[in-house]
Amino acid sequence: MILHRCVIVSILCKFRLHLKGFVIMFSAIKPSIQSICFSHAVFLSLQDCTFFTRKEILRLHGRYHELAPHLVPMDYTNEPDCKIPLALIVNMPELKENPFRNRIVESFSEDGMGNLSFNEFVDMFSVLSEMAPRELKAIYAFKIYDFNVDNYLCKEDLEKTLNKLTKEELTPEEVELVCEKTIEEADLDGDHKLSFADFENMISRAPDFLSTFHIRI
Repeated sequence: MILHRCVIVSILCKFRLHLKGFVIMFSAIKPSIQSICFSHAVFLSLQDCTFFTRKEILRLHGRYHELAPHLVPMDYTNEPDCKIPLALIVNMPELKENPFRNRIVESFSEDGMGNLSFNEFVDMFSVLSEMAPRELKAIYAFKIYDFNVDNYLCKEDLEKTLNKLTKEELTPEEVELVCEKTIEEADLDGDHKLSFADFENMISRAPDFLSTFHIRI
């Protein structure tokens, strides 16, 4: 079945990260922020590299500790080497309903497997915060959609993205048509795949990209 032009345009607009579910009420975090110990150097580093205040960093640690209290110490003065596994992080209420939950977490993990240190956990929330600039959000959105990690969005990447966005409600023919149309309209150099520059140009036409790619604090 050939999709009507307006339907194609509507679906193309969904080629942005759907993160409206990322709303965290930090006031609800249970661990006391006064009981967490950080060195001054660690605080300065986190504040310099993220968009969070000291209080927000403490509260994020409370959330991190809450995920795996048996793994995460309350004393970070010596920067302990601990990581929370992907399986625990993707089950956070803010993530578990998101179709890209695994890709989101994997994109912020140094090992590429989704195991996050506290610094990586903070980085993830920082990039997805309202304070992060559009350019930084675009970098990570591109990484999340790049399923085969080749620094391009090929047709197969777009097909996986579209199937996740639409919960596989489209037929294979419809998915192929939309992905071909996306590449046709966004591929600036004619190599039949989207570079980061192509992707940036594409999302520049999505005015609500910033509003959907964030966590409210």
